[in-house]
Amino acid sequence: MKKFTIDQIIRILAEADSPGNSVAAIARKYGISEQTIYRWRKKYRGFSSSEAKRLKALEEENARLKRLLAEKELEIQALTQVIKKNF
Repeated sequence: MKKFTIDQIIRILAEADSPGNSVAAIARKYGISEQTIYRWRKKYRGFSSSEAKRLKALEEENARLKRLLAEKELEIQALTQVIKKNF
């Protein structure tokens, strides 16, 4: 499976949206499924390249923060169990 950059995705979507091009033809050209194009459209429709990059950065930051929160919750849970055992 090939990874596409945000810029490439935006260009592929623009090409698929241009008159005279079908989604099936664009999907074959880039070796991806039609469903991938539709998923990208749903996620990136109306975004410029910089906005899409910002969205990606925010999603990555959100995932990192969720992992940190999960780690802290596990730490708190472990400490609570230790305290309960001691009393």
